[in-house]
Amino acid sequence: MEPDGIGQLYQAYEQLKKKLADEGLFSAPKRPLPRFPKRIAVITSPSGAVIRDIITTTRRRYPIAQIVLYPAVVQGDGAAPDLVRQLERVNAAGAYDTLIIGRGGGSIEDLWPFNEETVARAIAASQIPVISSVGHETDTTIADLVADVRAATPTAAAELAVPVLTDEVVKLQQQRTRLYNAMTNRINFQQERLNKLMAAYVFRQPQRLYETYVQRLDHAQQGLARNMRTQLQQTQQRYQLAQQSLQSHNPLARVQRDQITVTQLADRLNTEAKRYLADRQERVGKLINGLDYLSPLKIMGRGYSYVTQDDHVVRQTADLKTGPATIHLSDGTATADITDIQPTSED
Repeated sequence: MEPDGIGQLYQAYEQLKKKLADEGLFSAPKRPLPRFPKRIAVITSPSGAVIRDIITTTRRRYPIAQIVLYPAVVQGDGAAPDLVRQLERVNAAGAYDTLIIGRGGGSIEDLWPFNEETVARAIAASQIPVISSVGHETDTTIADLVADVRAATPTAAAELAVPVLTDEVVKLQQQRTRLYNAMTNRINFQQERLNKLMAAYVFRQPQRLYETYVQRLDHAQQGLARNMRTQLQQTQQRYQLAQQSLQSHNPLARVQRDQITVTQLADRLNTEAKRYLADRQERVGKLINGLDYLSPLKIMGRGYSYVTQDDHVVRQTADLKTGPATIHLSDGTATADITDIQPTSED
């Protein structure tokens, strides 16, 4: 079983409401209405009571605002496209501060163009703040949910769109009076301060103002002179002490003392060098005699000799082999032929 008639419209209404809510069209930031609009665009039927109520209320409250009617079909099959076209025209003009869209009361079928998705998206895309006033106070359309402000009646829409001019004039006069009183009080207060300052002792005898500073300047100059004299005396004393110290540490006398010391050290160095050289010469002579005593030539001169074979010195029978060998004597060499080797037994 499927809903028909009014039930089908309510079902379509709820489905579209959920869809646009999920997209965030209802929760999007609402644009504030201008407080003092100059031009107001109204999209509604030119023959209904809506436009008359809006004009009457606006002229009574704020007659300086200009109302421009954009006539539209607000009921039937062609209403939704016409409403979208007029919304686009108002935004294309761009010379309006506020836009009111609405119609009078009726059944859900009569108000259905304001529940169309195209109308809702056109209101959401509007660059001008939109006041929706559709049907009676108990009627809620998709256009009411998408608009920046919802009004229960056309009269309420006009009241939301414009202030009461006489009230604003009274407020301006009150603000003017408060501003005038505040400035008067401020001027009087500053005048009293000026009078007190002009009657002050300093202004009656201004020389008193700088006498103290002159005295302080004199004291400062005297103190500066004393400090300069003290510093000069201290500098002179330091100069005298430095001069005495330089005289006591005359480099010429020190050079003379150092020359004597150098001469004495040179004599000592020469003496020590000669003694050290004599000691070394004596030690070298003893070493030469010892080496000469241990020389193999000296030993061989006493009748000793040594044998080499294959350029190696023979120290024992194990180093010998049969064949030629060289006998080294003190005055030459002799060649021998080894034919037999007899090692000495351990016994």
